[in-house]
Amino acid sequence: MRQRIRLAMDVLYWISATIASVALVLISAVIPWGVYTRYVLNAAAGWPEPAAVLLSIVLTFFGAAACYRADVHMRVLVFQRLMPPLLGRASAVLADLMVGALAAFMTWWGFELCATTWHQTIDEFPFLLVGITYLPIPIGGAITVCFVLERLLLSPAPDVIPDRYAAKE
Repeated sequence: MRQRIRLAMDVLYWISATIASVALVLISAVIPWGVYTRYVLNAAAGWPEPAAVLLSIVLTFFGAAACYRADVHMRVLVFQRLMPPLLGRASAVLADLMVGALAAFMTWWGFELCATTWHQTIDEFPFLLVGITYLPIPIGGAITVCFVLERLLLSPAPDVIPDRYAAKE
């Protein structure tokens, strides 16, 4: 059972990381296009900036979930490492519980936000509903909740990103 859960979390991690990576690549293509049309063609395209903002939402919430699972998210460990081992582990569990609470909040209220804005459209993209553009918030939150539960119930994920700088034995 543990292996199946771990495998499911691995798949969820790679899906999240892939979505965030694709969003980053698309942002990197869209912004230069906007600069090119504005300064070279002297006819600014109206869609690159809002597209980059929407892609940033995708990058942020899927990327944050993937970084949490891979244990490469931003955090300050100075105080935790200064604590005695038992207290350090307890503070790590407390931090994970707080991340889980925040992710649950994002999931619940993110779906509320999507439902509230579902029938609104974006001026630059009239075919795209605002509620759809906000979906990365609750989906990323739900994925993060899954990763928090995995960490608390099973253990932290094994090295998803191998440490290429670690000493070879």
